[in-house]
Amino acid sequence: MQNECADCVCVLRSSVNMKDCQLEMLGGNHAVVKFKKGDSIIKQGVFSTNVIFLRKGMAKIHISGPSREQIVKLVKAPTYLGLPTTFGDKINQYSVTSVIDSEVCFIDLEVFKKLLGENKDFGSYILMELCKSEMEAYRRCASRTQKQMRGNLADVLLEFSEKLFEEDEFTLPLSQSDIGNWVDAGRESINRTLSEFIQDGIIQMQGRQIKIIDKKMLKMISQNG
Repeated sequence: MQNECADCVCVLRSSVNMKDCQLEMLGGNHAVVKFKKGDSIIKQGVFSTNVIFLRKGMAKIHISGPSREQIVKLVKAPTYLGLPTTFGDKINQYSVTSVIDSEVCFIDLEVFKKLLGENKDFGSYILMELCKSEMEAYRRCASRTQKQMRGNLADVLLEFSEKLFEEDEFTLPLSQSDIGNWVDAGRESINRTLSEFIQDGIIQMQGRQIKIIDKKMLKMISQNG
């Protein structure tokens, strides 16, 4: 039986050499599960016993607050999910839901800890990933609270274009209501601002299909807030 961990992107992305015995340990202590669009991958408040790695697809991270649920960010494969809560109090502090069909690898937590202890380079990589995630969260918080609607929506479209899809024509993975939730605005405001971008010749839009026409102007709106 072929060890699917031998060429798994979670190993390759780490730029860390794994010994054969470590790959065998991973291969024997993980499970790959497929999720449809809208399926729950992680549920807030549930006990966490696995390290979760998004192998394929895209997901939204969201958290239930005092009055409503808040979308925190979108992530695309390949990336780890839930590491802070898995290694913290072991209770998931947020939920993760697939926004397109996705594939997830569940890795036994104790095996993952053992790998971290045995492979210092792998441990350093995971630490760097956590640090980058934290800095990204700080940046997002500052941008969302200090920018106006046009600046926030420009940020969302640029993130879709440059980070999540890596092209200027894409299908919105979120509804306008979800985008509004993400940037603390109502669906009507999102719809109105998208219409303004269309009238200004910045984007073209057909249903959920968007094509960025004037990325330079979109970046200027993002920078000016």
